[in-house]
Amino acid sequence: MTQVKDVLMLFRVVFRSVQKHSAWVEKQCQVSGAQLWVMWELLVSPGLRVGDLSKAMTIHQSTASNLVDKLEKRGFLRRERGGPDQRVVRLYLTSAGLEVVNRAPRPAQGVLMEALNSLPDEILDGLGNHLTHLVGVLDIKDENAGLEPLAEEVMHAPAQEGDKSPGKRH
Repeated sequence: MTQVKDVLMLFRVVFRSVQKHSAWVEKQCQVSGAQLWVMWELLVSPGLRVGDLSKAMTIHQSTASNLVDKLEKRGFLRRERGGPDQRVVRLYLTSAGLEVVNRAPRPAQGVLMEALNSLPDEILDGLGNHLTHLVGVLDIKDENAGLEPLAEEVMHAPAQEGDKSPGKRH
């Protein structure tokens, strides 16, 4: 039983870390963690299409489109039609968007993505296999949750008062 409680506590640490980082990002630059990730992808790959962006972030195309709409309304990115096929819409950061990305806390793609990228392949493969098994035994599953940014889900949960950074402990 202790092993189950220990694993549960580790899940809580992971989710709380994501939550704190997302809240910190939002406080520092007034965009959500997922919105910052969109801008980061456009910084490293200017001219992405919404479909390319959704693949890069492993999210639904409609979710990517909603994030793009919000950022466009705030003046952080622009859409351009160009080339021989005027149906193709490409996305670019504006100077305001570039300013946000340049002053934003890192990692721009979130602490979970950074942590997963730092794991050796054999550890990541094992983690993936074990999580697949865990999802398989869940009675209630949200099969679409894998294509939603985690930071968007937890960013509105209350952060502890006085947090200055996502890693600060009290």
